[in-house]
Amino acid sequence: MNKISGGICAAKGFSAAGIHAGMRKNKNKLDLALITSTSPCTAAGCYTQNLVKGAPIWVTKKNIENGVAQAIVCNSGNANTCNSDGIEVAERMCSIVAENTEIKAEDVVVASTGVIGQPLDTTPIENAMPELVKLLDENGSKQAASAIMTTDTMRKETAFEFKAGGKTCRIGGIAKGSGMIHPNMATMLVFITTDVNISKEMLQKALSDDIKDTFNMISVDGDTSTNDMVIVLANGQAENAVIDSENDDYKEFCRALNAVTTKLCRKIAKDGEGATKLLECKVTGGKTEWDAKAIAKSVITSSLFKAAMFGADANWGRILCAIGYAGANTDITKIDVALSSKAGRIEVCKNGSGIEFSEELAKEILTKDEIIIDITLRDGDFAATAWGCDLTYDYVKINGDYRT
Repeated sequence: MNKISGGICAAKGFSAAGIHAGMRKNKNKLDLALITSTSPCTAAGCYTQNLVKGAPIWVTKKNIENGVAQAIVCNSGNANTCNSDGIEVAERMCSIVAENTEIKAEDVVVASTGVIGQPLDTTPIENAMPELVKLLDENGSKQAASAIMTTDTMRKETAFEFKAGGKTCRIGGIAKGSGMIHPNMATMLVFITTDVNISKEMLQKALSDDIKDTFNMISVDGDTSTNDMVIVLANGQAENAVIDSENDDYKEFCRALNAVTTKLCRKIAKDGEGATKLLECKVTGGKTEWDAKAIAKSVITSSLFKAAMFGADANWGRILCAIGYAGANTDITKIDVALSSKAGRIEVCKNGSGIEFSEELAKEILTKDEIIIDITLRDGDFAATAWGCDLTYDYVKINGDYRT
């Protein structure tokens, strides 16, 4: 498996584009993305667990219920959530795509992101769609990735190449996510495309299993979004023998899918609103998988710990505190904690108690933009990894006037 360029367009048969349609006031920001395949795709999706769901989610779930889709349309700047005409608007977005392409409206995945409770006028989308379709390009991943961003400060895209059935296959994706990020699938917008030939049952299983260890293991602020989804489209143009069972080709596809989702997870966590650092919490020695995951997530969601990381303060007591209320079955007297970055590694806790360490070295380690928190439990054989970010002054500034 090799990392390649191309993002959402790396797989055969996919094109993408982005344009400023007018949902966002800043004319320099793209706000409408379109991704298409030259042939119908097998489709799978996972969605937010928030009871308040954006209208696009209901329409997308209905459209891909048969496991087929051929396009994704997404606007930023307006979430189309909690609107009385939301379903009608989301369906209209699909129809606009159909009117300007040869793709059926019922084969369109629709997504929106932005302010909640603000009516979405489709007129700008109707006006921009003809030009957006003209802009579709096999090198359009960057434009599409830019168009789905809200408070994101960087584009998020990645792609990999792998083998299945002796054929070269490709998989790539784009994502948006910066705030309203909390483990409780889904917590962001993620669109993934691949040219592998796979059944809808196996594609859905691969995605549903993968998110348990990837997108459900990140947190920025503890808020689960209303709109977000992860969608995978597979058009089969790699011409491998169809993957319809958990065979070796399926396992290789799952590894490639995980490479994409893990990369996007790290990008989302690192780009948390106001964040200056990516926090990666690695837990080993858990009694059960649940215990290991609960502890990892508890640490990266602790506001006190996140604030300490912003200040480069090796306040390891906040880590122990977060472990203690995680609800996990663990022996506190056996826990070791170490902090590391490209500047080095330092142990700060042994058997649940503090040990002497260099505050100067710890400060140097914690000033880097990617911090690893290693937690050893010694209760069993299970491990887990979670991703988060530091908590900064800018998080409050960004969210203090987000709507106005």
